[in-house]
Amino acid sequence: MTTRPPLPQTQPDTARRPRLRHTAALVAVLAALGGCASLQPTAIADADLAGANQADRQRAAAEVPPLAGALTLEEAIARALKYNLDRRARQMEEAIALNQLDASRLDLLPKLVAQAGYRERDHDLTVRSRDSVTGAPSLANPSISSERSHTLSSLSLSWSLLDFGNSYYQARQDGDRALVAAERRRKATHLLIQDVRTAFWRTASAQRLQGQIQAATALAEEALADARKAETERVRSPLDSLRYQRQVLESLRLLEATNQELMSARIELLQLVNLPLAVDLKVVERSAAPGRAMLDLPVERLEALASTRNAEHREQVYNVRIANDEARKAMTRLFPGLSFNVGANYDTDSYLIHQRWNDAGLSLSFNLMNLFTAPVQKRLAEAGVALAEQRRVASQMALLAQVHIARLQYANALQQYERAHAVAEVDSRISELMLSRQAAQVQSKLELVANQTTGILSQLRRYQALAQAHTAAGRLQATLGLEPAVGDTAQAALPALTGTVGQALNDWDRGALGPATATAPAAAQGAAQGAAR
Repeated sequence: MTTRPPLPQTQPDTARRPRLRHTAALVAVLAALGGCASLQPTAIADADLAGANQADRQRAAAEVPPLAGALTLEEAIARALKYNLDRRARQMEEAIALNQLDASRLDLLPKLVAQAGYRERDHDLTVRSRDSVTGAPSLANPSISSERSHTLSSLSLSWSLLDFGNSYYQARQDGDRALVAAERRRKATHLLIQDVRTAFWRTASAQRLQGQIQAATALAEEALADARKAETERVRSPLDSLRYQRQVLESLRLLEATNQELMSARIELLQLVNLPLAVDLKVVERSAAPGRAMLDLPVERLEALASTRNAEHREQVYNVRIANDEARKAMTRLFPGLSFNVGANYDTDSYLIHQRWNDAGLSLSFNLMNLFTAPVQKRLAEAGVALAEQRRVASQMALLAQVHIARLQYANALQQYERAHAVAEVDSRISELMLSRQAAQVQSKLELVANQTTGILSQLRRYQALAQAHTAAGRLQATLGLEPAVGDTAQAALPALTGTVGQALNDWDRGALGPATATAPAAAQGAAQGAAR
């Protein structure tokens, strides 16, 4: 027969009580000091800020190949899709949404909790007893039933049916939110392509007109100097001389204003494609105006295409699904909660007869207040679904109007470009005739400066109209939800990406709106995961 080891002897409280008090006082002091120290804000030093800025510049330029030669429109769009910093941020937002979906899926699993704790007290757990029949105090001495210090550890598995239902609908909502993030990335891609096309043609106009502006400005300065000299020498009447100078100064003002307008175009394009701002950028002009084939398509087809591909409208469709799942979550919380748990426990307290034990349980709980709040919760959920559906309807109606407006703006922009191109051709021929007359000394410098200024302004308006035509084309393509099927831009090589973009632009100019574009954001998931890597 085995005998249980003797229980530990009680110890006087006087030896342990001061130590516990001192420990508690020390912990309180350290906690107070730590709290006070954490409330002091620390301003960043200039040296640290300069170092962070330098690191950010290096990070922005990392893995961005230098420009080998002149930049084409296809390569500009490809570089923007691959290296633009704002688009990278959109991809990371999509990656975060996908990671949130993965985390929500894990919430469907049961909860496995490992727990350990230590407990210490300055007095023994001493109890007195009463007789269960008479109620009189027991004559036995008070007994000790627990050690002053002991540890308790457990490993428990629990699963709640109510939590599972909520986690299931939460995972579905997070999946739709990941798709919403993909649609927002697509919308940002459409706007980026549109901005690149506008900045590219503004840069092309600056590149084409810069030399002409400088030559005309130099000639105007010579004419102004001659006019001032003639006024000083009184070769002509003062009024005629002043009128002459004013006309030359007006031409100079127009030339300088045109030059200032064109100077920022190169910086904007370099920023969009994430190239150093000090690069001597040269662009290669592609075929001038976008094609008219898209205008020949039936407007009904464009409406149907936009209704299925437009990023904003697809986002509203996903929001309706999110609202429906939110309503189901609200109704699920009104049901009773059924929970299962099983666990293994261990306690070092030597007073226990069984220091190791297993337990299992089943519990059913119901909040009786749900009987009163259920109608309110139901009405709130139905109102949320109705609001999301109303926004979807309003989005579709607004989208149909946008299709008609974008198509009309595109047609007007092409017409304005054709008119500006014709005016520029006429002014170019006039300038040639004026140069011939100047060579024969038939006309004055003032007339030559005025004609050159007019020719430059005509060329500027031509390029402005061309940029507006490309902007309108990009707006119509964004409304229809068209973008190059580039997939994961982080993994795609730049030459292959450039070829894909060029093929997409050619297809859009020919009115081919079918398989050359990405519709559903399934490929966007791979792009977001690439951004996460």
